[in-house]
Amino acid sequence: MAVKDDARRARTLALDSSTRALGVALAVMWAGSAWAQTPPPDNASATPQPANVPPAATETPPASPSTNGNAPASAVPSSSSNQIVVTGFRASLQTSIATKRRADEIVESVSAEDIGKLPDNSIADAIARLPGLTAQRVNGRDQVISIRGLAPDFSTTLLNGREQVSTGDNRAVEYDLYPAELIGGVDVYKTPYAGLVGQGLSGTVDLKTIRPLEYGKRAFSVNARGEALSTGRLVNGTPEHGYRVSANYIDQFADDTLGVTFGVSHEESPTQFSDFGLYGYSAFSCLSNPAYNTGGPNPTCKPAYAAADGKQIAQGFKPFLENDELNRTGVLGTVEWKPSDHFTMTFDGFYSKFKEKQLVRGVELPVYAGSGAILAPDYTINKNGNIEGTFDNVKAVVRNQANTRDADLYALGWNGKYTSNGWTLDADISYSSVKRRDQVLESYAGTGHYQGNGATDTLGFSQTPSGAYKFTSTLDYTDPGTIYLTDPQGYGQEGYLNQPSTRDHLLAFKGSVSKEFDSGIKSVEIGGYYTDRKKTYSPDEYQLFLPDFESNPGILTGDPIPSGALQGAQKVGYTNGPSLIAYDPFYLLDHGVYDLLRNASPYITVKGWEVREKVATGWVRANLDQPVGAGTLTGNIGVEVVYTDQSSTGDRAVIGAPNGSLTVTEGKKYTEILPSMNLVFRFDDHNVLRFGAARTLARARMDQMKASFNVTQNPAGYNNTVPGQNQGTYFGASGGTPGLKPWIADGVDLSYEHYFNAGAYVAAAFYYRYLETYIYSQNTLFDFTGYPYTPPTPDAGPPATFMGIFNRPVNGQGGTLYGAELSGTLPFSLLTPVLDGFGVTGSFSYTTSSITPNPGDPSQPLPGLSKYVTNATLYYEKGGFSARASVTKRSKYLAEISGYGVGREFHMAGGETVVDAQVGYDFKHGFLKGLGVLFQAQNLTNAPFYTYSGTPSQLLSYQKYGTRYLAGVSYKF
Repeated sequence: MAVKDDARRARTLALDSSTRALGVALAVMWAGSAWAQTPPPDNASATPQPANVPPAATETPPASPSTNGNAPASAVPSSSSNQIVVTGFRASLQTSIATKRRADEIVESVSAEDIGKLPDNSIADAIARLPGLTAQRVNGRDQVISIRGLAPDFSTTLLNGREQVSTGDNRAVEYDLYPAELIGGVDVYKTPYAGLVGQGLSGTVDLKTIRPLEYGKRAFSVNARGEALSTGRLVNGTPEHGYRVSANYIDQFADDTLGVTFGVSHEESPTQFSDFGLYGYSAFSCLSNPAYNTGGPNPTCKPAYAAADGKQIAQGFKPFLENDELNRTGVLGTVEWKPSDHFTMTFDGFYSKFKEKQLVRGVELPVYAGSGAILAPDYTINKNGNIEGTFDNVKAVVRNQANTRDADLYALGWNGKYTSNGWTLDADISYSSVKRRDQVLESYAGTGHYQGNGATDTLGFSQTPSGAYKFTSTLDYTDPGTIYLTDPQGYGQEGYLNQPSTRDHLLAFKGSVSKEFDSGIKSVEIGGYYTDRKKTYSPDEYQLFLPDFESNPGILTGDPIPSGALQGAQKVGYTNGPSLIAYDPFYLLDHGVYDLLRNASPYITVKGWEVREKVATGWVRANLDQPVGAGTLTGNIGVEVVYTDQSSTGDRAVIGAPNGSLTVTEGKKYTEILPSMNLVFRFDDHNVLRFGAARTLARARMDQMKASFNVTQNPAGYNNTVPGQNQGTYFGASGGTPGLKPWIADGVDLSYEHYFNAGAYVAAAFYYRYLETYIYSQNTLFDFTGYPYTPPTPDAGPPATFMGIFNRPVNGQGGTLYGAELSGTLPFSLLTPVLDGFGVTGSFSYTTSSITPNPGDPSQPLPGLSKYVTNATLYYEKGGFSARASVTKRSKYLAEISGYGVGREFHMAGGETVVDAQVGYDFKHGFLKGLGVLFQAQNLTNAPFYTYSGTPSQLLSYQKYGTRYLAGVSYKF
């Protein structure tokens, strides 16, 4: 601990020394401003400006390759007779480049091509194409974002500069709640500045809507698109076509002092995909089953199984087909009032109604030891070292599962800004909340109860080149006279219903005052920010039983599937698995087929939690603008002081003890100091060098901060006096840690950018992060004094010790993360006029880390970290016609997926290459002026999402989504 504390003090002193040295340098520059030689460029500003959609961008034709292009877009006079109007994707690129160029931080930006039209089909799609960013696909959609190799937990998402709650169980925002048609642009801050609210450790994503007075003219647009899936209908009774419609209206009134923006979007989007899963792999053991060994006191392998002993074999197979229906309605409204040149007031409101329904059909084929399945001796060993062959006596579980999610998201915000004589007063109030309810309904069927004599299957299995499996089967799983609602594998129930709910509320107040100067320090700002956030997770789980079957256990078969629930036969996907009987599990629930018994087990109650955070932040920041030689130094230097009061309320249950549950509230208070510095040296209109240094934080996941845990009692350790791992102490526990401190990182960034003209640039960036701590699950000592215990005999005293082992998240040793990025945009007209309209934009990122999130397993990387990420888009746009193709390639990474009971699980995901394309035409003249047509195709190569254990040949899941086609029209006037 002393070594770590000394290291921390050394880094803090280094930052403090750097801050003092910079202060001296600024004072010298301020005093020496008299000898300045050149004024700062017009496009420099202290912080990036709002990413509003411009009515059109302008560009002068490139003079010649030798002139290296033109001045920045903001410096091009709007009255130039040589201008050409740039719209669509090229205008979007120019606006994004201008935002990056004028920013005093390292910022990546996405700008809408037009009202209601981001460059990609979703916000997550658009953000994932930025340098250093990647997205993870969930149910076929890009949903969560990793920035520079760090999981979504390490970043923060804002809406118009305001923190947002999340529908998930933790902090990461799920972007499919925000319709792309209502967003005007996105800024991603890779380096923070003092006063950037809710700044994340890896970065901060700010979603921006259109400001009507800045837009400056009336506009109305409508968009409609239909979509179809190349997979067709895989799951019986589900849709294979979808649509989305949207409308946006912008206007100004009262001599342009009052502006309004209103937008509405509705989407119904299905996804059909095949999902092959496995129970996992283990080494085949002759001793695991008498059928494989000679028996006796010293059993050995039977000769037929000697070659298999020690080889890897799958423990069971789960071929499924899934349908996911997304139904979302979004409404956005903005009122902007500017009664004078000194005062502006803005009110924003956003609402999203999100519904998702999944229907999952498949079969589980367990073959692990204890399942009753026997490997036939005619097996083979494939080139991957895995066993293929035939299992006899397989008792399958036919599963028809339905999942729903219903969420309502609200975001309200008011902002007032007053400016006079170089002073600016800014006040902001916001409120964000979400209510989410999930429903996970499992229904089991099979040939009979696990204690009965139902028919068993002879299952042939062989591995495909992709690592999935093909099957041969001898049973008819489509016959309702053979397949019953029952418990085929001894789960102790005939179905299960999980209905967790989440509520998240965040109230925030922000205020600042700033003063401008006419010297090297452009302005100084002092501000404060306060948030009060409360999030609760409430489990509600039920076991499902068949009343007729349970009252007659001697039947040992089950209940027939009601005819009203039947939906025909269902083929199980590309795995060549057996066809199955298909039925609607909701029908069974709604028609009283099942009896529901609430699961009151302490293991369930301790899943719930409430976390509350009250965070007060104060900051001071100096914005710089100082001529230096032939160039200009801009940027900012500041410091934030962050005070956090966090607490959690939850149940702690002693398993097996009567009345052994108690509710507790625990927490922690701490203060962190976060200095930050951004220096930007603008050599001229084309060359920019950036340097950033900052300390950043990311708060722990909320499920890690829960106060709830379960306590177990080990009677064999009742008299053990030596607590410790594997010592058999009486008390043990697993759960959360309300006193967790945040992840803290010290980082530096260096970026060099060259701008050829308004639409072309190339940049190289390097970044380094030292994570002072990381949060791990560890076994720790814990004092269980006061918790109930059960003496082994009536006259026995208390346990020998109340100290026990508690497995929980703790703040542990961190490590390094660093990487490099190359990015650029090149219109081919810079090379030759013949290629006018063609261009390419893209990036390449490399990231590596020394951190092992699972101590003892160095093969497991940080969640979300792909070492290599490549994005590229080739485009053509001219005369109203547009076409582009995009490719995103990422290497393997640790993915977070939803596991049993919607719990969190981590598995290695294989690398993927996803190709998208689109073509469109906008009518510029005549009676069709304002009309546009568009055709899009997503995932043209049908790239799978797959996870594995150990090596890619040992698959855990393999999902193929097919290609999504969209066609639509838009009209703007």
